[in-house]
Parts: sequence; structure tokens; C-alpha cells
Amino acid sequence: MPAPARILIVEDKDSLRAMLRHALERQGYEVMEAHDQPAAVTHLQEDQPSLVLSDLRLPEGDGLAVLRASKDIDADVPVIVMTAYGGIEDAVRAMKEGAMDFLAKPVDPDHLLLLVHRALEQRRLATENLLMKEELAVRRGAPLIVGEDPALRKVFTSLQRAATTDTTVLIEGESGTGKELFARSLHALSERATMPFVAINCAAIPETLLETELFGHEKGAFTGAVARKPGKFEMAHHGTLFLDEIGDLPLSLQAKILRALEEKRFERVGGTASVQVDVRLVAATNQGLRAQVAARRFREDLFFRLSVFPITVPPLRERKGDVVLLARYFVDRFCRELRKRPLALSPESQEYLQTYHWPGNVRELQNCIERAVILVDGEVIQPRNLNLSFVQASPPGPPVDPWASFDLSGTLNDVARRGASEAERRKIQQVLQAVDQNKGRAAETLGVTYKAFMSKLKEHRLE
Repeated sequence: MPAPARILIVEDKDSLRAMLRHALERQGYEVMEAHDQPAAVTHLQEDQPSLVLSDLRLPEGDGLAVLRASKDIDADVPVIVMTAYGGIEDAVRAMKEGAMDFLAKPVDPDHLLLLVHRALEQRRLATENLLMKEELAVRRGAPLIVGEDPALRKVFTSLQRAATTDTTVLIEGESGTGKELFARSLHALSERATMPFVAINCAAIPETLLETELFGHEKGAFTGAVARKPGKFEMAHHGTLFLDEIGDLPLSLQAKILRALEEKRFERVGGTASVQVDVRLVAATNQGLRAQVAARRFREDLFFRLSVFPITVPPLRERKGDVVLLARYFVDRFCRELRKRPLALSPESQEYLQTYHWPGNVRELQNCIERAVILVDGEVIQPRNLNLSFVQASPPGPPVDPWASFDLSGTLNDVARRGASEAERRKIQQVLQAVDQNKGRAAETLGVTYKAFMSKLKEHRLE
């Protein structure tokens, strides 16, 4: 038998709250109560109700704030607001902000039960629909997204909603968070799932070659062009084109990308005839594109065209509860791939994994576990196998002032320049250690081109 739906009542009048509770409990619902906004938010965070029933007027906070908090924590939780006679304008405003329905006071218990039943039934059907889509996507070969953190599930719910449309999606997040994984899931959930998914990393290809990679070229367009070559846009016809690290796209190409998006046509390099394509574009970046626009390094019109449906993937450090879950998944996966007997993570290893900051995000965790599976001799992965010796506990005694030995002489600009240089040097050292001195991965983690990274190594004498 399924567990009863959990309903949160937010109402400051004890008598009304008691009446609502009794009416709902007689129907088998589990009821939680809060008399103001702070208490309601605590219940939302800790108890994850199936439905929220909130008065709009509260002694501390208000029902609109409860509504917003509900949607921030779980975008799909239905919220029914209650309002006294004459407060219809407030109820309409609440519904514009996402409330499912409203109840006028005095509350009619039968009307209340009807609205609650309807709201819960709509949520049940929506959840079943999402689960069916997710199962279908996996059967089609969609990558498995591992994690139970609410922030991650919110991202996946946004993906599923975006997949029902053909709109352009911009996936933002730090390097290593799995942006391409989410892009592939979006494609697998869409109606284009049976058509090509074509990916290109805009930061990994020299600027002189990037235009031909994207748009192709005609025979004789340049020395060595002995035949016509289709570009990524043509290869993705009727499918999805994924432009990774689009923040590194040269300004000279941004106008052509914008035109291809708006007109669904372009010319190959060295050609004059227009090529028409039907492509769904998904872009990703680990840079703040708004800042790039402000610095005139990225076209504002292209930014707005790309960010019709923005999705932000949270870094691993903000979903600590998923670290051990992901680690176990990678242990099982690499044991199968390397044909090793099943391994377990010791409690100390799990604690180490959750303590670490993970600057390289999921990619770094994956590399860490793969290395541990290769190195371990017994049946349990110990902290020494994880190569996380750089995670150090704070030494006993009073805290050490990190600025005690810093050179503060000279002007303010001199000090700021020295501080920025030292911060860069330490960050580069930390990331290099985390990725086993792999310079390519370090550049990607830091969000700079390989050429810029090598220049920084030379500048800080870290070669």
C-alpha cells in the first residue's frame, strides 16, 4: 500500500488549522502544521510534503513567500492558497506565481477535499509521465544520471520539460559537472532522439579550423581542401548540435552562428549556395556569459538567443549527499570494466570523499575512483588508495593568520597584484595535483584554453 500523501498546513489561527487537519486526516492524509513562514520553510526542507495549503496572511512572512520557498525546494509541489473574502486579487497574484488553486474563507471542507484530491492526482500523473519518459530515454540509450540531491533532480526535471520543446538550451556549470551528459539526456528525451547527436568543443579546436568544423567547406576553398566536407551543422540535420564551451567561440564566428540559428541556413567555407538545416542547438559553458557580454567578448544578441531556456548544473561540492552514491556507482562500473572482483568503500574512505572540496567535480571523482580500483590489493578501498592525502585536518591550537607572512609593502595596486598572482599560483598547483599533473585536464578545470594555461605555468614558474 502506498504511503499517505503528506500535506503541510500553514495557518496562524489554531481553530481553523485544527478543522483543516481533522478534515484531511479523516481522508487518510498525513498532516503537518506551521503557523508562520519560517516554520513552514523548515517543514518544506525537512519533510518534503506532497502538497502545501497556505494562508496568504501570516503573522511572520506571508503565503507568497511560502509559495516561492515551496517552488525553490520542489518546483512540482502543488500549492493551494487560502484568502479571506476581498483578497481575490492576492489569490490571482499567487496563481500567477505558480499556485495551483485558491480557497476562499470561510473554508468549505468538501471544496477543500475536492481541490486537494485534484491537485494530488495531477501531481501523480505528472510524476508518472516523467518516470515513463526517463525510462524510455534510458532504453533509447540515454546516459544514466546518478544522484538524489534535490538540486540535481530539479535540473533533470527542467531537462525533461525542455525536451518537449524545440527551444535552444544553455547549460551552465563548472568544468567536470557533466554538462555534456545532461545535453545527451536532453537529446534522448526529445522527439529527435533517433536522429544524430553531434558534439563539438569550441575551446579544443584552433580558431582557424573552427569555422570549417562547424559549417564545412567546398572543394578548393583553401589549400588541402581536395573535396567538399560537411560541417557539424549538416551532420546534425534533424538532430541535436551540442556546442560545448561556447564562451570560447571567437567573435568572428558568433554572427554566423546567430544567423544559422535564426534562418536555419548558412554557406560552407568557400561556397555561395545556402545550405538549409533543421537543428536543435544545445550550448554549454563554464564561464559567466553575462560577464563575457559586458566585457564585449560575446555578442549580446547571441547570448539572448542561446539562453531561451537556461539550466545550471550544480557543482559536486553543493550536492555532498551524492558523493558516496556516485563513488559506489563508479566503483561498480570500473570493477566490471577492469574485470576485478567487487570492491567496497571503507567508512574512512567515504568520510574522506565527503570532506574533499572536489574542484574538478564529478570528472575528478570518476578519475579518483578509477585509479583507486586499479591500485587496491584487497577487497576494500582505503583512504590511501584514493590519493587524497592533500585533504588535511586543521592543526590543533589557535587559527593561523594566512596574511601573517604576506608582503603588504608598496601601493594598494602593488599589494592587489601580488595577492592575485599568489591566488592564481596556488589554484593552479591545487588543480594540477587533483588531476595528476594532466595539463589538458587542468586547463579545462580552470576554464582557460590550453595555450593560456601554459602561459600561466611559465608566468608562475610552475613548469
